[in-house]
Amino acid sequence: MAQQVKRAFKYRFYPTSEQAAELSRTFGCVRLVYNKALDERTEAWYGEQRRISYAQSSAALTQWKKTPEFAFLAEVSCVPLQQALRHLQTAFVNFFAKRAAYPRFKSRKRSRASAEYTRSAFTWRDGHLKPAKMDAPLDIRWSRPLPGGAEPSTVTVSRDSAGRWFVSLLCQDSIICAPATSAAVGADAGITSLVTLSTGEKIINPWHERRDRARLASAQRNLARKAKGSANWDKARRKVARVHARIADRRRDFLHKLSTRLVRENQTVVIEDLAVGNLLKNRTLARAISDAAWAQLRSMLEYKCAWYGRELIVIDRWFPSSKLCGTCGTVRAKLPLNVREWTCDCGAEHDRDVNAACNILAAGLAASACGDGVRPQRNTSRTRRSSAKQETQRATAGAPCLLSGEEVNL
Repeated sequence: MAQQVKRAFKYRFYPTSEQAAELSRTFGCVRLVYNKALDERTEAWYGEQRRISYAQSSAALTQWKKTPEFAFLAEVSCVPLQQALRHLQTAFVNFFAKRAAYPRFKSRKRSRASAEYTRSAFTWRDGHLKPAKMDAPLDIRWSRPLPGGAEPSTVTVSRDSAGRWFVSLLCQDSIICAPATSAAVGADAGITSLVTLSTGEKIINPWHERRDRARLASAQRNLARKAKGSANWDKARRKVARVHARIADRRRDFLHKLSTRLVRENQTVVIEDLAVGNLLKNRTLARAISDAAWAQLRSMLEYKCAWYGRELIVIDRWFPSSKLCGTCGTVRAKLPLNVREWTCDCGAEHDRDVNAACNILAAGLAASACGDGVRPQRNTSRTRRSSAKQETQRATAGAPCLLSGEEVNL
């Protein structure tokens, strides 16, 4: 069975000097329109308790173009500017729905430089893409083909901090669901072992940032010696950005391969709902946790399971997976991080990570069988959280360590 999904295909391209100048000018105008509209919305709300809609912001953009101060906005394509207002509207909708923080201003140095073109603002012909205001198609390096006969509906052009240019093509793609299997796996995220599976397999952390730490430190020291804002400072800044880009690219590639393997081999994947933001407050482990990129791995598992007909179960973050004995159900009062192996009073010997992965799998399958499903959010009620934890412990107490492909015996 196949399902139709919208999928983005990202490619690198090399613009001419004229194209780079036009795109850079467009990036600046997009950032200006976004920040100016955000400033007006903020002043209207805090000064007059008045909300400004997208239609009002769009009408204001038309008036800005008629003023001498912002007449240059009419020199670039109008579609990316309108898309910036739509993105701002989405940001406010998410804020009022309490799904995100208040929208922030875009920085010229720190924000991602990008412009989004809808179908009316670019030409697609025989595999050649030409955005509006361009005199020639972009020189795209097609690292992989687009789906047969697919044409992009939205094009996003961006430039990262390392100076690399990318184009993302949003297309309609047909994805065939993976063959059904009875295998299920629990995954416990860690630092030394990036992921420990309930099968007993430990996937070693590649330590992408640590492997390039000396190169990064050297580039940062070189940057610190330059006069800020000079041409040499900009060259040194790009070298630092290239090291960061190398680390991020290698990490993303590894996580894609790992998540694809887990989704391909298992019908059900069970993970923990980790509060990564809170864990990063630990100064001792913050650097290692950031390098592990647990949140990025979870995001990949979520959309790949949805694509290929798999089930992803996220258990409560307060479930004591490491301290719970998978044999008798006893919960230890304390289990410091330096204790990697421990023996329960019942005589069972446990590897900390493998035991946690087995308990995660048992808890996830028990919650799924009881209809409790996915619980990705923290329950603010202490009483309900405690009762939910007790129910999960009762369901998993005495459950055997479930291996991939075995039946659940609850």
